[in-house]
Amino acid sequence: MELSDANLQTLTEYLKKTLDPDPAIRRPAEKFLESVEGSQNYPLLLLTLLEKSQENVIKVCASVTFKNYIKRNWRIVEDEPNKICESDRIAIKANIVPLMLSSPEQIQKQLSDAISIIGREDFPQKWPDLLTEMVNRFQSGDFHVINGVLRTAHSLFKRYRHEFKSNELWTEIKLVLDAFALPLTNLFKATIELCSTHANDASALKVLFSSLILIAKLFYSLNFQDLPEFFEDNMETWMTNFHSLLTLDNKLLQTDDEEEAGLLELLKSQICDNAALYAQKYDEEFQPYLPRFVTAIWNLLVTTGQEVKYDLLVSNAIQFLASVCERPHYKHLFEDQNTLTSICEKVIVPNMEFRAADEEAFEDNSEEYIRRDLEGSDIDTRRRAACDLVRGLCKFFEGPVTGIFSGYVNSMLQEYAKNPSVNWKHKDAAIYLVTSLASKAQTQKHGITQANELVNLTEFFVNHIQPDLKSASVNEFPVLKADGIKYIMIFRNQVPKEQLLISIPLLINHLQAESIVVHTYAAHALERLFTMRGTNNTTLITAAEMAPFVEVLLTNLFKALTLPGSAENEYIMKAIMRSFSLLQESIIPYIPSVITQLTQKLLAVSKNPSKPHFNHYMFESICLSIRITCKANPDAVGSFEEALFMVFTEILQNDVQEFIPYVFQVMSLLLEMHKNEIPSSYMALFPHLLQPVLWERTGNIPPLVRLLQAYLERGANTIASAAADKIPGLLGVFQKLIASKANDHQGFYLLNSIIEHMPPESVDQYRKQIFILLFQRLQNSKTTKFIKSFLVFINLYCIKYGALALQEIFDSIQPKMFGMVLEKIIIPEIQKVSGQVEKKICAVGITKILTECPPMMDTEYTKLWTPLLQALIGLFELPEDDTIPDEEHFIDIEDTPGYQTAFSQLAFAGKKEHDPVGQMVNNPRIHLAQSLHKLSTACPGRVPSMLSTSLNAEALQYLQGYLQAASVTLL
Repeated sequence: MELSDANLQTLTEYLKKTLDPDPAIRRPAEKFLESVEGSQNYPLLLLTLLEKSQENVIKVCASVTFKNYIKRNWRIVEDEPNKICESDRIAIKANIVPLMLSSPEQIQKQLSDAISIIGREDFPQKWPDLLTEMVNRFQSGDFHVINGVLRTAHSLFKRYRHEFKSNELWTEIKLVLDAFALPLTNLFKATIELCSTHANDASALKVLFSSLILIAKLFYSLNFQDLPEFFEDNMETWMTNFHSLLTLDNKLLQTDDEEEAGLLELLKSQICDNAALYAQKYDEEFQPYLPRFVTAIWNLLVTTGQEVKYDLLVSNAIQFLASVCERPHYKHLFEDQNTLTSICEKVIVPNMEFRAADEEAFEDNSEEYIRRDLEGSDIDTRRRAACDLVRGLCKFFEGPVTGIFSGYVNSMLQEYAKNPSVNWKHKDAAIYLVTSLASKAQTQKHGITQANELVNLTEFFVNHIQPDLKSASVNEFPVLKADGIKYIMIFRNQVPKEQLLISIPLLINHLQAESIVVHTYAAHALERLFTMRGTNNTTLITAAEMAPFVEVLLTNLFKALTLPGSAENEYIMKAIMRSFSLLQESIIPYIPSVITQLTQKLLAVSKNPSKPHFNHYMFESICLSIRITCKANPDAVGSFEEALFMVFTEILQNDVQEFIPYVFQVMSLLLEMHKNEIPSSYMALFPHLLQPVLWERTGNIPPLVRLLQAYLERGANTIASAAADKIPGLLGVFQKLIASKANDHQGFYLLNSIIEHMPPESVDQYRKQIFILLFQRLQNSKTTKFIKSFLVFINLYCIKYGALALQEIFDSIQPKMFGMVLEKIIIPEIQKVSGQVEKKICAVGITKILTECPPMMDTEYTKLWTPLLQALIGLFELPEDDTIPDEEHFIDIEDTPGYQTAFSQLAFAGKKEHDPVGQMVNNPRIHLAQSLHKLSTACPGRVPSMLSTSLNAEALQYLQGYLQAASVTLL
């Protein structure tokens, strides 16, 4: 596409159409843009539009389209074509920074994101002048430009907060510090001076404080990995200014909004974070400044109101205290009983209260409430921070703190008892306090793993939690019900089993509660209880103990999915899956109604899949229904196909990308249940599975390969007779997969199934070509993973077609090729093969080469006979060689740029490990001994003389052992 006015006009029209609410207009426009994004100059056309277009909406649309284009295409992935041509890359990097800095804020943000995506890949090696270009702009004095630079620098450097230490990272950070630390410090000082000059100018202060927030964030990123020498030398400048900003109050910066944090709050929050970072990581250097920060932050906490806009500030300030109080050499700051009482009274208790805003979230924004409360994404909530502070204080002052709080808990519970309907929030705070006091260590998987000895959890459970859950109505006091259910969940390892068994019917009952939070918590608690392990690794709660509740459990779980707001509730679906898994054959009587409900749900959500976890558990539940039923009655597979195939066809026809990998897995499971031939309904689908478009998506590859393997295992003869014209297509798939380092093992899975199951005559004409392709790949890029798969394949081929056929096919490609493969690949690399079945295949294959291949006994290949036997004994006796060359370490990590449905393995659609050698050989060592015996009978005297001349003593000793175990001798 050339940079012409006509093309700009066309692009403008299509961008406009992508904003149209009517899908009939919008979709074709999106498809058109997708089809041209590979063209040269496409990104430059977008940048020209966002610079020159007269319409603001087109500018914004072009900037978003450009950012998404960069996100999808900038990264260069090995084995895949470069999606942006070099000249476009150079032009983009040359123009994007000035363009970003001169654009309005809305567009500046998009371009800043695009720069950080490019920077992640290209900075510093391929974009060395980026930093200089940015730092030079600090001199401009224009804060619109300066904030653009700061915003970009923040999005570039914030990854330093979570990168693993490495030499490359240190080198990059050093480069950044050398160029950036001093200009940033000078900018910080200048901005603070400007703040006092413009102390009465509200609009100037807004811009300056936006800069200070970004500067404080950059300080955090640049100091996160280690304390840089520059910042250590300039600590006085930074800390003194940070401290004065913490204590600053300017009426002009205060906001009337109660929800949204203002600039002052955001800046102080970040400074609390920075102080906490120094207190935790660089406490020795930070010690002189610490007391004044503790005082300032304490005053901040005592004087800040309960409004939502202060939440981040308060939680960061409390987190600072929490990080200080658990370090041994700050212990003296908290030792005094009055200090502890005052912290408990003024900071912890007020911030544990259930506020009107929390109540609103509980009722109207339950999904967010659950995410914060259950999944721990509540990092920035007051309650979570207060809870962490309690834990921190308990490290050194467990006794006194527990004593102070026990008094609070008792008085709160007394308040509640006086008038429950008015004072229920007191009980909520009491339960929260007990929870934070009692839990010392917690994991998502096991709940609390260490508890405070001073709190009697079972007694509190029986006296204060159970009564709420036993009350007649599941809908009164929903917050307390949720607290009670959460208590069971958290302390499931501390509460005795008999109490848990009493709780199960109560939890099942609460699946009917109207409150989304309550019925979600009930489902989640049941799911967690069902996964608990008892003695000898069985589940703590058994199917027999659940027998009385099976019907009501299943009924209430499926009913809960019909409650408003829970149509796609992942916790309920996960509980359904876990119930099936625990109850096993007890669910068979209910399967007809269950599978109907699951299929209807699948049909409904396939129209617009939006909840990946829900969808995953739904497919797991379908797989469990199939497995459990067909284990008891294999013929039932037909009724599942009847129920599911209509929906599956619709999903495949509508190309519902998120569901296709799941559909293939369920189909594999169903097809593997068939004992004999492939039903015609599957054969009709077979040609469609070979279409190249399906194989373009990485997420489809593992399940599709498995499905094709199921076809080959169950119906190789049908394919050979009724679909022989599809064999080239099948091999075409193998060829595509083998060319990719990421997917070559999948190509071998497919090839191994073809070799193992297809009638030999149907693949005769293709065999030589298969080997040639494999050798080409070996020459072009030989990786450990490829070698391991290649070794398994040639040995499987040898077992299937005979050792002589293997030698002949190698030597037909190139004379003496067989010897080269033995010498250069099999003998030196066999030790790398891993996995029981894989090792067995290789052992049986090599045994055949040694004992059933005449050229090994009387040609120039004979010199390889003993080394090959030695390698085989090594495979049996030596530890596996799992070394990987350095340059290969990251090959398996397929990081697909942009959004692509990743493949999610369904646990309950798992494939049984298949052993192609099976019963033919039980013990490969004894098989070797018997085969050598047979060979020595055919040519007496040869084998012992070959062994005695060149097999090393240790290997010989092992071999004697095999011969004894097999009760045979060599003649």
